[in-house]
Amino acid sequence: MSEIRPRRSVLAMPGSNARALEKARNLPADVILIDLEDGVAPERKDEARAAVAAAVAARGFGPREVVVRINPPETEAGEADLAALAGAGADAILVPKVRSSDALIAVGSRLRRLGAPLATRIWAMIETPMAVVNAAEIAGAARDVDGRLAALVIGPNDLVTAARIRPPGRAALRPWLMTVLAAARAYEIEAIDGVFSGLDDAAGFEAECREGRDLGFDGKMLIHPSQIEPANAAFGPGEAEIAEARRVVAAFAAPENQAHGVIALDGRMVERLHVEAARRILALAEAIGRLGA
Repeated sequence: MSEIRPRRSVLAMPGSNARALEKARNLPADVILIDLEDGVAPERKDEARAAVAAAVAARGFGPREVVVRINPPETEAGEADLAALAGAGADAILVPKVRSSDALIAVGSRLRRLGAPLATRIWAMIETPMAVVNAAEIAGAARDVDGRLAALVIGPNDLVTAARIRPPGRAALRPWLMTVLAAARAYEIEAIDGVFSGLDDAAGFEAECREGRDLGFDGKMLIHPSQIEPANAAFGPGEAEIAEARRVVAAFAAPENQAHGVIALDGRMVERLHVEAARRILALAEAIGRLGA
């Protein structure tokens, strides 16, 4: 099993907000997503780019994963973002408005030429109908050395608008969400659910987190620090789930069960395939423990 990094909470914040970036150093989010695209006014992009590159290079975010969303890479601003960030050591570059794997491989190739470390991965925003149609092809960039792809991130507001779905549109998007999730799982990369825009609707946010978890997403993109705790709770394994995972692993490790593909445990049938899922739950719980959250 490859190393697991918790991505329960992906907190987005504009790269032009120095106070927010400073505050993020102590927030319990698993991922700090610094935005240079929609969250930064055109006249402030140069200033924000330099500040973000310096903040990332300073390594001041502790154990949190740091991801930077760049401007579309085919634009002048996007090219400048890549040049500034290549050597900064971000954990990942989030590419917006991805429609095919070609864009990701081009970004990865550019990062390589700029000398970016191999540890700097690429995440892809899925925010257009074409991206959903091409989800499997996009996820396939994970198999290309220049693709560097580690995660797909849903952009629900853009999808609702582009598809002419009546807001909020979550129910109508579910088939699209599962298409993206299937593509991510087929290529063994992460899938991050999109933002919930109702800042004053805590119950609605928690319900959407639970739904995203049950659908299979690894975490959720957030727009406010108040959303971190419920996202962490929803997407992290609970005590009962951890205890059950330990029982499954222990049961199949017992000498009398090692040759069996199926056993009875607590009155239900458990297959050996459940052992891998149980081990992942335990590894995720251990990784969360190392974060201190």
